[in-house]
Amino acid sequence: MTGTTITAQPGTPFVEVTREFAASREKVLRAHTDPELVARWLGPRGMEMKIIEYDARSGGSYRYVHRNDRGEFGFRGVFHAVTGERIVQTFEFDGAPGQVSLETATFTDLGGRTRLRSRSVFLTVEARDAAVESGMEHGITESYERLDTVLEKGE
Repeated sequence: MTGTTITAQPGTPFVEVTREFAASREKVLRAHTDPELVARWLGPRGMEMKIIEYDARSGGSYRYVHRNDRGEFGFRGVFHAVTGERIVQTFEFDGAPGQVSLETATFTDLGGRTRLRSRSVFLTVEARDAAVESGMEHGITESYERLDTVLEKGE
């Protein structure tokens, strides 16, 4: 396991995330495609997650809700490509309708370890900046820490 690197260059509509996991590519990919596992790690600590739909295949879609004492936060999207090495999907937060980003996650086999690189492309620099300012760094970092725990348990 290594720390999460999140890069959002000023003036660009991109966010790039890199993280290594002490697990095989197959296990890390499964943790991103199996709804039971996704519910155990996606989102910051202190949030309850309810998966409404999670069909992680090319052409499938997803919808889930995070809840805490401040309310409900819904998310949805479409999986455009799901392979043994890559997931391409859209991502939309219910609180910012119409602000859809395109996300590509690449899973690189490092011989028993996996490097995950993701790139989110937003419609505008302003939309990207709003996502960054919403606390996405905190959510990504805590999610991947929680994923480490799921992977350590051999999931």
